[in-house]
Amino acid sequence: MPGPSAELVQQLYRIPPDRFVAARDAAVAEARRAGDPGAARQLARLRRPTVAAWLVNLLAITRPELVADLVQLADALRTAQRELRGPRLRELSAQRRAVVGALVAEVRKLAAAEPDAPPAGRLPLAEVESTLNAAFSDVEVAEQVRAGRLLRAASYAGFGEVPRPQLRLVTADDEEPEEERPARRPGAQRGRPEAVPRPDRAAERAEQAERTAQRAARAERARQRRALDRELAQARKDQQRAEAELAEAAGQERDDAAVLDGIEAELAELERRRAVAEQDLSRAKLARRAAERAVTVARRRAGEVEAAVEALAAEEGNADAGGGAAD
Repeated sequence: MPGPSAELVQQLYRIPPDRFVAARDAAVAEARRAGDPGAARQLARLRRPTVAAWLVNLLAITRPELVADLVQLADALRTAQRELRGPRLRELSAQRRAVVGALVAEVRKLAAAEPDAPPAGRLPLAEVESTLNAAFSDVEVAEQVRAGRLLRAASYAGFGEVPRPQLRLVTADDEEPEEERPARRPGAQRGRPEAVPRPDRAAERAEQAERTAQRAARAERARQRRALDRELAQARKDQQRAEAELAEAAGQERDDAAVLDGIEAELAELERRRAVAEQDLSRAKLARRAAERAVTVARRRAGEVEAAVEALAAEEGNADAGGGAAD
């Protein structure tokens, strides 16, 4: 029977690690109920990722186009490293720093949108950044990042691809030994002195050419060494500049966090004052309504009294008129 679908596996690796095991076990039970023991076994072999690996998987699953850009840039960077193309390598290294920074920011944003994600202050963003940097040097890590199946964070703190090539310094001891000169042939007759052959002009020229080629090779190796030393010096300068930028950015982040804390404190005070003002307003509304009711009652009572006064005055007028007629 077919194994679990890629969508199901991807959905499991999108779940936060603290709920991964329960979700996986539920998927295993569902596969068994569906009569698919092969899928159940494959699902049971899935392992829970670390929080840092889950964040990278979340990035790969949610924003696959960004991870595809990372993999493409990693291929170009490894090619430039193999070919020792200094200017292109520096350009791609700058792009790598920018891409990794943007991806870490995207991971922070994605984590903030996940209800079960750790708080922002506890996110292992350093491990996420280390894993993304390792993807630039290790093809296997890059593939795991792209697939969204990472189980743990990766790291790489060197230059070049992983594993690094086995390099050997070529020295003068590696040169081939000069051919031994041929032994002098004995004389044709006993008792005669050995004849000294004439030097072979062609052999001398060949030896001279070989020595010249060896000197040229040594000079070329020296030139390459100087070029690599310059590249290393530039790379170290770039590293120092990047570390300085990181320190400056970290300081700016701390300053911004302090400003934000101050604003949040002010907002909390304003919220408190707003709540007090709303309570005062509510009490004022109640007092106004009570006063309106009192005014209505008073007006009605005043009208009743005025009507009584008028009625009394009318009676008095009638009484006065009757008395005058009797007189």
